[in-house]
Parts: sequence; C-alpha cells; structure tokens
Amino acid sequence: MIECSHRPACPGCPRLGQGGIDPAAFAQLKELAAESALPPPPVHEGAPLDWRRRARLAVRGRARSPKIGLFAPGSHSIVDIPRCVVHHPGINRVVAALKQALRETGTPPYREEHHTGLVRYLQVVVERTHDRAQVVVVCNAHSPEPFEPAAARLAEILGDQLHSLWWNGQPAQTNSILGPDWAHLSGPETVCETMAGVEVHFPPGAFGQANLDLADVLAQRVADFALDGASPGPDKAPLVADLYAGCGALGLPVLARGAEVHFNERGEDSLRGLNLSLAGCDAEMRSRAHVHPGDAARAAELRGLLGRCDAVIVDPPRRGLGDELVGALAAGPPARLAYVSCGLPALLREARALIAGGKLRLRGLDAYAFFPHGEHVETLALFERL
Repeated sequence: MIECSHRPACPGCPRLGQGGIDPAAFAQLKELAAESALPPPPVHEGAPLDWRRRARLAVRGRARSPKIGLFAPGSHSIVDIPRCVVHHPGINRVVAALKQALRETGTPPYREEHHTGLVRYLQVVVERTHDRAQVVVVCNAHSPEPFEPAAARLAEILGDQLHSLWWNGQPAQTNSILGPDWAHLSGPETVCETMAGVEVHFPPGAFGQANLDLADVLAQRVADFALDGASPGPDKAPLVADLYAGCGALGLPVLARGAEVHFNERGEDSLRGLNLSLAGCDAEMRSRAHVHPGDAARAAELRGLLGRCDAVIVDPPRRGLGDELVGALAAGPPARLAYVSCGLPALLREARALIAGGKLRLRGLDAYAFFPHGEHVETLALFERL
C-alpha cells in the first residue's frame, strides 16, 4: 500500500500502487504480439517510489504563499505537491527552496488570468552521480534581471545540492512551457549521465527520460539487438542509423561497441548535447559517427542509407514516425529495426503497417513502466528483415 498525501486532488498517479502497466494498454500490446505468434510482452518495472529525476512543474499562487505542482485536469488550477512520493527527494528539495526564495524576495508567481507575475514554471533534473539538481526557472520576462534576487537566494539555499541554475524567458501567452530565451546563471552546461556504459550530455533544453534507471535497461536492450549477429571487424563496422537520436542515449552505446552510426536529430539543444558527447569520445570512435541535422523523413541521404543498414533505431515523438518514413522503412527495410515508442496508438498503427509491407516481421515486443502508477507506457518493438 502506497500512501500519498496529495491524493485525490493530484492527477499525477491515477494508478498509484497498482503495479505493471495500464491493463488496456497491455491488452493492445498482447494482441499485437499474438498477431505475430509472439507471447505476451514482458513488462519491465523499476522502483515504485523516488524514481522521477526529471520534472516540469507549474508555479502559481502569491509571493507570500507560492504553489508548485500540477494542473488539475481540464484547468489551470494548480495542485500543490510539496511531498511527491514519486519525485526523487532532490526535486522536492528544489520545490521547497524555490518557495522559500520567492517568499523571502517577494517575487510573484505567474497569474494566468491577467498574464502578470513573473515565475511560471520550474524544471528540475537530478543527476545520478551526486544527486545534484539542474534547475531551470521559466519566467514571464524578456530578461533574467527581474528574477536575479530570487535566483541568488535560491542558489544560496540549495548550496552544494545545486548542479546548475538557468533562467528561461517565456513572455508569450501560450501553453508552451519553455520560451526562446536562455540565461546560464551558474554551474556546468549539461547534466552528464552514463547510459548503457557511455557518457551522454543533456543540456537543459533537450529531451531526457525521467526514469533513468529503467531507461538504462532499455538502452542496453536496444544496443544488444542492434548488434545482434553483427561483429565489428577491422575492415567493416556494422552500419547503424539512429533516427530521432536526441542527445544520443540509444545510439552512443552502439557506437561505443564498434558500429558506424549515423545520428539524425533536428532539435538544437539535443544536437548540442549529442555533439558534446561525441567531443568526449576518442578520435577513432568519433570517426565512425556521422551527424545529420534535420527532419528524418525528408533527409535524402538517410533515405538512401536505411536499407543498407545492419540496424536502424527510431525513437520518435508521441505522434510516431509518419507515413513517409514508415513507407520508406517498409519498402526498403534494414536488417533489424528497433522502434522505441512513447505513443502507443502510433506504435500499434505503424507496427502493423511495417509488417504489412511484407519485408519485415515482428521479432520481439517489450513494455517498460517508465511512469509507474500512470497510464502511459513505453514500448520497444523489434523487427527483422525477412
């Protein structure tokens, strides 16, 4: 039995304490597996509590009594969650510290209805090495100057628990959390995590997984599959494409094991993290890495590469790969395809389309409870060429 003082108002854990993944999602994955004569997918689970090392939280209320938490369903009414049981304790420490800093400096939180106030959102990433927090405070401002008193106090309160402090400017009336302007106030430029044995750099504006321990398990599984039966040799390294590569958490471990890897990513912050990670590799390893910025579906050099690959890794956004890229992979498939999905409807639709092309078969299907107690499921679908 897991107790949480913020229930039932907080919408963050609709399946608190139930374990596994959402039954409806599991039934759909089981059906997909059965269509390819596969057993029901195994469900990989991690720690039920204190697992979340990355969070974005809304900041509202008044300077004297700020609230930091999640919006109630269908509204902009905030549910204050100072003692979240799934947050790593480092996130809860930052929440308490920011509240204190706002109160002591009289810094006003954002007011949605009037588009006034200053502090809109808090993003926290807690590194695994020392449990220090990379902190981003999103403000309704064009410069960091109005936030400087609170920033100084926040850094003082956190002390050596602070990894780095960033200001982000989002002055537009929008539901987008991060704005276009950044100021690096203190600390290292990136959080560096070891994923499947390889260092990966994550700038504050780049995508990163919240459940790092389970993401590590997934990255290792992808690397094992990508190189299955392909042994690095002195004359020819296995050829791998990593599409929607992000900061390289999936492709870099494959590169480290001797493959030639073509990375594709269009996000500027993710590309910066990827290039920082590659800069830390030795010269021989860097010589096997090729970075292709831009949209995966429209990169002509990648389209001609896919069918020649020993493996292709894809980790698209929730909407999926899209018809154009699915069509290219189905028509000219690689020897192996690892499809990491955070959007179950897209995965179900596109997996069936890939198989229907008649040149790929579904070899394996795994589910990952990246968000225990939630309805979201991360999926790994493994295909091989017929």
